[in-house]
Amino acid sequence: MAIGVWISLIAYFVLMIGIGVYAMRTSTSTSEDYMLGGRTLSPQVAALSAGASDMSGWLLLGLPGALFASGLGSAWIGIGLFVGAFFNWLLVAPRLREQTVHYGNAITIPAFLANRFPTRALSLRTISAIVIVIFFAVYTASGLVAGGKLFQSAFAGVIDIGGLSDYATGVIITLGVVLVYTVVGGFLAVSLTDFVQGCIMMLALVIMPAVVLFGEGGGGFSQASQTLNEVDPTLFSWTAGLTFIGWLSAVTWGLGYFGQPHIIVRFMAIRSLKDVPIARNIGMSWMLISLIGAISVGLFGRAYAVRNGLEVADPETIFIVLANLLFHPLITGFLYAALLAAVMSTISSQLLVASSSLTEDFYRLFLRKQATEKETVRVGRLSVVAVGIVAAIIASDPGSQVLGLVSNAWAGFGAAFGPLILLSLMWSRTNGTGAIAGMVVGALTVIVWIALGWNASFLGGPGVYEIIPGFIAALIAIIVVSRATADAGEYKQVDT
Repeated sequence: MAIGVWISLIAYFVLMIGIGVYAMRTSTSTSEDYMLGGRTLSPQVAALSAGASDMSGWLLLGLPGALFASGLGSAWIGIGLFVGAFFNWLLVAPRLREQTVHYGNAITIPAFLANRFPTRALSLRTISAIVIVIFFAVYTASGLVAGGKLFQSAFAGVIDIGGLSDYATGVIITLGVVLVYTVVGGFLAVSLTDFVQGCIMMLALVIMPAVVLFGEGGGGFSQASQTLNEVDPTLFSWTAGLTFIGWLSAVTWGLGYFGQPHIIVRFMAIRSLKDVPIARNIGMSWMLISLIGAISVGLFGRAYAVRNGLEVADPETIFIVLANLLFHPLITGFLYAALLAAVMSTISSQLLVASSSLTEDFYRLFLRKQATEKETVRVGRLSVVAVGIVAAIIASDPGSQVLGLVSNAWAGFGAAFGPLILLSLMWSRTNGTGAIAGMVVGALTVIVWIALGWNASFLGGPGVYEIIPGFIAALIAIIVVSRATADAGEYKQVDT
């Protein structure tokens, strides 16, 4: 392994840990500081933190891999996500920022739901915390799988930790660095590192396609188009081989945004309501550039591989393969850092939200109601480590697919929380009983749908993405049950 690669990677690791130390000295004295950064995020940090924690290794591994394998038809997921993110910023962000303060200054999603629906506070807080911890264990595992694949592909045989495989070594190192800055610096460290990581990711996704197309062996757009048409003319088709169900399953990924706790918690932490539109514009611009870059890496990376006789055993590693082949070691190390940034930004956000629920919604609720702020922060740090270990166990299978794990967890959160968050913020008739019904029905529908294999094949045809039945079932359950039960007058009008 070239020394330049190590220089870039070590510089990246040191920067992340340094930010964690800075955050520890700045904002970890209280539970609100540790878990929500004291609600002081600037629009720039909030925007890129939401984006970076959202995209994860999927942006540099899963999406390019899907485009590499099947062409533009796979880009519909990205389009659906872009639309969903926009409406998330438009509908949820301002209302959630205002109402989490208005309803008892909640610092976690379960606490907000409990404050919003006091007649079912304990049940809502408990059930939502359980859903968060379970699905985040799976979601965090997807990030660790991405880290393991990076080391397996790029660092084969370079690092030996007790005879562990390259994949297992990657999982351990990825988790280790994330744990250091998350445990030490809390939410502020996670948000500031997300901002830096978001910049690195976007820059990498601008550099990589440009070099693939116009560097040595690239041939530009015309040559890449000709090569892909020769391989398979349908690679440039948005619809070839795509059924209506397949298209619907792709674009409905965007529904998941409304229920992702690690994303919407950024809305709670932004410093003021007037900063939300600024953050939205920054975040959507970042997302558009990054998605176009990821799509280009997968599509034009396929053309480059064909033109130059490059064997790519796993399509999800095309970014890693090209980074190692085309760039000076210092730049290669930077690109590896971009991939780790995508992975770590999401893992750290998920670990912190899961630990916040364990701390605020289990420990403080059931075990130590009078826990001091110092004790709460300490328990939060231990919870981060505990969830990380569970995620590492789930990620121990090197055959795991990043996109598959992400899709399951994304659907689980989207169905369990998405309709509930929307209706709790926007429909005054929603009550506590309906909220519980929607959350349980949404989560169970997703779990049962996956268990029956209907996400892979439904009624003899293509699979239906589990977020579709889960979201619809949860929405219906909330409306029907809320209408059928008494209005407890729990809604308080808040001007946004």
